[in-house]
Amino acid sequence: MIQDFDGMQKASQQGIDMAMESFGSMSQGLQALMVEAADYSKKNFETGSAALEKILTSSSVDKVVEAQSEYVKSTCEGYMAQMSKLGTMMTEVTRDACKPYERMFGAFPK
Repeated sequence: MIQDFDGMQKASQQGIDMAMESFGSMSQGLQALMVEAADYSKKNFETGSAALEKILTSSSVDKVVEAQSEYVKSTCEGYMAQMSKLGTMMTEVTRDACKPYERMFGAFPK
């Protein structure tokens, strides 16, 4: 009976340890994602401010249209690149959070 209780206690402790490792990994990954999102927001704000300044100081309608077109193009390209980067980061966060469970249950199917 004691061996069964000790085994159950050990298994419970292993489960708690796995969960804590997983939560720690997830927490670190989400912090990295938030830092990346904040950096992108700051950069995007600065780019938008510079574009607005360029538009407001333009001497002709052609220059305004050109500045606005450049801004839209660079913003769309930057957004797509950022979403791709965040998607990759989230995949890595999820993979790292599952590693403790893979050791116990084996690799998850892809």
